[in-house]
Amino acid sequence: MATTSDLISSDGTLIKAWSNDQPGIPLVIANGLGTIPEAWPSLAREGCGYDTVTWYHRGTFGSARPADPERIRVEDHVEDMLALMDSRGIEQALVACWSIGVNVAFEFAHRHPDRVAGIMAVAGVPGGTFSTMGGPLRIPRRLRKPISMQVAKTGALIGPVLSWLTPRIPVNERTAWLVAHTGFMLPAAKPAVVVPMLKQFLQHDWGWYGQLAVAAAAHDPMDLHFVTCPVTLVAGKHDLLTSMHDIVDCAAKIPHAQISVLPGSHFLPMEYPEELHDALDDLALRAEIDKP
Repeated sequence: MATTSDLISSDGTLIKAWSNDQPGIPLVIANGLGTIPEAWPSLAREGCGYDTVTWYHRGTFGSARPADPERIRVEDHVEDMLALMDSRGIEQALVACWSIGVNVAFEFAHRHPDRVAGIMAVAGVPGGTFSTMGGPLRIPRRLRKPISMQVAKTGALIGPVLSWLTPRIPVNERTAWLVAHTGFMLPAAKPAVVVPMLKQFLQHDWGWYGQLAVAAAAHDPMDLHFVTCPVTLVAGKHDLLTSMHDIVDCAAKIPHAQISVLPGSHFLPMEYPEELHDALDDLALRAEIDKP
């Protein structure tokens, strides 16, 4: 049975942590922005083989907003990840990361290479995230970041209206079916996974969420020569938020990285949980990390 707990990050911010309370290989999830651990159903279930922990981003799902509202950069999420591992006594772990979490994971590996045994990066790139958005829509690269930034800033501006509206949207299997047929998410995502995720996600304070997104966009593309641990990158062929081609290009900059392209969207943890679990098992073998 999963449990939550509180910890204090380096700047004094209270962070809500989550654990699947299962025996296995130590694993930290650096999650997509404002998403919940249950978006990784294969890692939340009993007997998954991984002792999995993660945390909720600042100002979401029980984690406090920092006293300094500027402390919501990728570097601050890295500090929260470090505080999580220290609080749990985790010296080294595999890292499964998704979307903005890929920025966090690689920045963490850059600053604390001895704490990372291997990285599975899903539907994300290490820096320059907003410049990858809209590739399948044929948006010219020079326009991708400005358009994405404007969307995030508009979301922050109209946040109060969205925050009033979205909790009133009925969430059920019909809603999940509709979302999974938008092209933004694909039908491979099962309602049993999508419904609880949507119920939580629609509770966000969207003004704050927009601020988190804008702050994350400031994380520049990283020089990846520092990466020595095993790496697996997984891209969605139909991902509207992170271009598959940019993930493939990223893999080419890490000579020892493995790359896999699945016929999914940005929401691969929900669409292809078993395939990601297999990729994680393979990464664990390459990293030669065992149960403690």
